[in-house]
Amino acid sequence: MKNSLKVERAKKDMTQQELAKQIGVSRQTINSIEAGKYVPSTVLALKIARCFDVAVESIFELEEND
Repeated sequence: MKNSLKVERAKKDMTQQELAKQIGVSRQTINSIEAGKYVPSTVLALKIARCFDVAVESIFELEEND
C-alpha cells in the first residue's frame, strides 16, 4: 500500500510526534506507516484522514500487487 502521509504532514508543518499524539498512536507507528512497513487499520486510516480533513483515498492507495 502506497501512502502520501509524509506529504500531508509537510503541508501542515506537522511532525510525526504531533500527528501521533493527535490520533493516539506512537511516533514509531507513524514512521512505520510512512515507510510502508505497516498497513494501518481502517479505524486508524480514518483518524489520519480526518486529521488532515481529506478522504482516506487521497492518502492511502493500493498498489498493483495489493
